[in-house]
Amino acid sequence: MAAVAILATGSALGLPLSAGAAPGPDLDAGSWVLIDARTGATLDSRAPDRRLPMASTTKMMTAYLALERLPMGRVVSAADYQAIPAESLMGLEAGQRVSVRDLLYGLILLSGNDAAVTLAEAVSGTTPRFVGLMNRTAARLGLANTSYENPIGLDGPDQYSSARDLATLGKVLMEMPRFRKIAGSRTATLTSYIPPLEIETLNDFVADNEWARGIKTGRTDDAGYVLASDGRQKAAELIGAVMGTPSEVARDAESVELMEYGFSLYEKRVPVPEGRPAARVPVRFGDLDLALFSPRAVRVGVREGERLVVARDLPGEVEGPVLRGERIGSATVTLDGRTVGTVPLLAGRDIKAPSLSERVRAAISDNLAYVALALLVILAVALLLRHRSERNMRSRMRTISRRKR
Repeated sequence: MAAVAILATGSALGLPLSAGAAPGPDLDAGSWVLIDARTGATLDSRAPDRRLPMASTTKMMTAYLALERLPMGRVVSAADYQAIPAESLMGLEAGQRVSVRDLLYGLILLSGNDAAVTLAEAVSGTTPRFVGLMNRTAARLGLANTSYENPIGLDGPDQYSSARDLATLGKVLMEMPRFRKIAGSRTATLTSYIPPLEIETLNDFVADNEWARGIKTGRTDDAGYVLASDGRQKAAELIGAVMGTPSEVARDAESVELMEYGFSLYEKRVPVPEGRPAARVPVRFGDLDLALFSPRAVRVGVREGERLVVARDLPGEVEGPVLRGERIGSATVTLDGRTVGTVPLLAGRDIKAPSLSERVRAAISDNLAYVALALLVILAVALLLRHRSERNMRSRMRTISRRKR
């Protein structure tokens, strides 16, 4: 199998990628960061490592540990949580039986403090033990500027994070399919309730932007308004975090501004199309090449200077019988050496098995050069033998002539 690569960098992909880029954002947030969700590369930031109160973005770690350690279908008893006025709640009653799945939806969509404590106790038995696990996990994930006092996000001297850490944890979470589904939901049905309960997200960033995929809001007196965000446009996915904004409106608007700036740096490319030939291979015993198609397109957002490669793993030729839709090879797309997609390449038509006469003709055609060479050798040998015979004959005639004299 041979690999064929197509390379493209920067503006070689089309119009210069920087041509449509907006100027960098000037936000009122005390700290922010924007990263590429695929690579983790920082696209823009201000004081990204500054330690600030994180409010309910704390629940991102609570969700991570619950997903890591609890089955979604497990049913647990709700904690006896004593809330103070104005707290965000899922509305659980002490002892209520509820699934981990429903608790996670209540944690992320409703920012339920009661859901957070219930999950903490389900994971570790007690809230203090869970907080210890949160801090050990933060260290394991490299969140150097993060510390937890509780699984909720209530203010405290040892309850803080940074924009970079929030974005890093967001990247880890969004790579978990179960969290990704929850974080991007606008509505959900809590099925462990009788009758089932319909809820809507309180995250206006997700609700108001079709391209938004999550992640988590937060607000306390010390933290101000905080948002860890995720969005996808131009086949690029970005993760942002803003901390210390003065209002909910400012938080959402600045997150959108940050995302739009990031998306302006990308150009959408489709290196492997759908519905059009993605490659061709010669057909043995046939006059026409076989067109190969991908069952799905590979789309990728590319920034200026990034190296896009399509490597096709294909045979040198194919021979029938081949059925339409049969896998013949594959195409792998990489961006700066990272694989962003691998797809099979399928036969676009049937190819019949070759007949005996086609095989014979091909064999003759394939061996024609060898036959011609053999004939030339035979002819050369024959001429050489004839030349030797004539030379010997002349020699004998001269000998006979001398004897007669």
